[in-house]
Amino acid sequence: MDHHLIDAYLNRIRADRPSAPSADALRTLHLAHLRAVPFENLSVHLREEIVLDADALVAKVVDRGRGGFCYELNGAFGALLSGLGFEVTPLQARVAGKDGRLGIPYDHMALRVGTAEGTTWLADVGFGTHTHYPLAFDERGEQPDPGGVFRIEDADADAVEGAAEGDLLVLRGVDSQYLLEQRPRALRDFEAGAWYHRTSPASHFTQSLVCSLLTEDGRITLSGHTLTATVDGERTLTELPTDASVLEAYDQHFGIVLDHVPPEPNLAEG
Repeated sequence: MDHHLIDAYLNRIRADRPSAPSADALRTLHLAHLRAVPFENLSVHLREEIVLDADALVAKVVDRGRGGFCYELNGAFGALLSGLGFEVTPLQARVAGKDGRLGIPYDHMALRVGTAEGTTWLADVGFGTHTHYPLAFDERGEQPDPGGVFRIEDADADAVEGAAEGDLLVLRGVDSQYLLEQRPRALRDFEAGAWYHRTSPASHFTQSLVCSLLTEDGRITLSGHTLTATVDGERTLTELPTDASVLEAYDQHFGIVLDHVPPEPNLAEG
């Protein structure tokens, strides 16, 4: 990524160029990204092509002012970090469902990031409601974060179905978030997972419509015609009566300009 594109990306997330690829800089960039680039699956419902190519992902975030789901957000963020001198390795993960069962391989993409000081971090700006800051990759104790208390632990291959030796569990409180494999991956490795999530009736991305952004005092989320604002832990739901008011909300709260409202999923089908 050239200097001009890096500057444009930093301007998009309202962050200054760091003087070095340090742990502090990573924390600042991680939070800035979460507050500027929404987690959204609008492309799935607008029938837009999702291309897992670093240039295409950065263009979507920077030039088109959009967000995306995990592959897109962490793919673009990884490209920015690499351009700034961080050592970035994509990792594949399987997300734990409400019943504790794991999703498909390449269900999720996260980033292992090395810094100038020699520290290693788990960065993830593509998991919706999650950490505000990167997690220390090699720390096995509790890691307090504004998003909750998180922990990375070695997965017991005998106790965790689908786990292999060397895999890690990422937990929020007592709840597993995802099973993380440590083998380095490339963007192209996630194409099958991305295809599944944008086409399968069983995918939660085809079953829901969401656009969500972390704010300084909470979170703002638009799902269909329902706008949910969470401020200091208190949630307020507002039903938007018209398509015009939905389009205005996308623009006002997320900076996303659309010419028509994405169709909501019809869960009665299939």
